[in-house]
Amino acid sequence: MAESAIVSRHLRALWACPGTELGVVGWPATKRERAFVSWHYWWQAHLIDCAVDAANRAPTSVRRKRISELVRSHRIRNITGWTNNYYDDMAWLAIALERAERTQGITEARGALVALEKKLYEAWNPEVGGGIPWRVRADYYNAPANGPAAIALNRLGRHTRAQEMADWLDATLRDSSTGLILDGIHLPSGVIERPTFTYCQGVVLGVETELAMHTGAERHLERVHRLLVAVEDHMTAGGVIKGGGGGDGGLFNGILARYLAVVAMMLPGEDRQQVADRQAAAAIVRASATAAWANRLEVEGEPLFGADWSKPAQLPGGTAGAGYFTTGGSVTSSKVPERDLSVQLSGWLLMEAAYQVSAAGL
Repeated sequence: MAESAIVSRHLRALWACPGTELGVVGWPATKRERAFVSWHYWWQAHLIDCAVDAANRAPTSVRRKRISELVRSHRIRNITGWTNNYYDDMAWLAIALERAERTQGITEARGALVALEKKLYEAWNPEVGGGIPWRVRADYYNAPANGPAAIALNRLGRHTRAQEMADWLDATLRDSSTGLILDGIHLPSGVIERPTFTYCQGVVLGVETELAMHTGAERHLERVHRLLVAVEDHMTAGGVIKGGGGGDGGLFNGILARYLAVVAMMLPGEDRQQVADRQAAAAIVRASATAAWANRLEVEGEPLFGADWSKPAQLPGGTAGAGYFTTGGSVTSSKVPERDLSVQLSGWLLMEAAYQVSAAGL
C-alpha cells in the first residue's frame, strides 16, 4: 500500500515523454512540480531504491519496467549526464543503481555506475587527512557524503577505500560523549559541525555491518554495537525512531530504518552480542513501522504517512506552502511536511525494511 500510494500520487511521465516516469516532489503538486522544474536528484535516487525493494519483494514485469523507466528518466532530467556536483547525491544514486543491476539485471545502470564510481573514488582527499567533500571544491567533509559513498564503493568492489572511509568517519566524526556520528568537519580548519541526524547514524551502521561481513575485522562489529546503543539511547522513544520533518529531512528516518534492517539481516557472528544487536535493530524497525502505520491517514484508500511516525499524519491542503531550495543547496520542508515526496518515501522505505526483517523471522 505504501508503494501504491507513491505510484498513484507522485509518479508521472517526464515532460510527456513515452517510457519515462519520475517522482513529482509534492502532493498536491504545484504547476512547477508537475513540470519537473523541481525534481531533487537524491530524492529520486531513493525512489529508485524503493522500487528495487518492491521488485525484490514481489517480482513482476511492471515493477521491473518501472525501475528501468525511473533510471532512464533520472538521466534525461539531469540533462548533463549521470553525475552532478554533490558527492552525497551521487553516492545515493550509485547505491540505488548497483542494487538495480545486481538484483534485477537493469543494464541501463552500467555506464552510470562507471561514471559515479570514478567520481566517488577520486574525491578522497589525503592532503587534508582523508574524507570526501560534500560538494565539488567545498571544504566541508561530512557523514552524509562519506557514509553512502563508502557503502557504494564497498558494493562496487572498492573494499580498501570503503574501509578507509569507515575508519575516517569513526576517528573524525564520532562524538565521544554520546557515541553518535556528528554531521561533518571543515578541512583543513578542523571546525566540526555538531548536529546529529538519524541518516548519519544509518549510513555508518550500514557500511560497518557490510565491512564486518566482508573483512571479519572485530572493530567493525564493535562499532556497530556502540552506535546501535547510541541510537537506542538518543534517537528512539518507546522503541520508535524519534522526530522527523519535511524537505530533505523527510528522508532521514527512513534511511536509518533501511540500514537498521541491514544490521538485522547481515551483521555476522553468533556471539551473544551480535545476536542481540541483530534483534535490537529489527525491533526498532518493527516498532517504528507499527507506529507509522497506526498514525497514517487513509486518503482515498491509500496511506499518507506522517513526518513524525509517533504522531498522527496531517493532511496537506492544496498546493500552497511548497518547500524551496536554500542558497546552500538543501530543500526546505513544505508548510505541511506530509506533502513532500521525501516524507512519503521514508514511509515506504520503513515498510520495506519492516517487511524484510519480519519475513526473516526477526
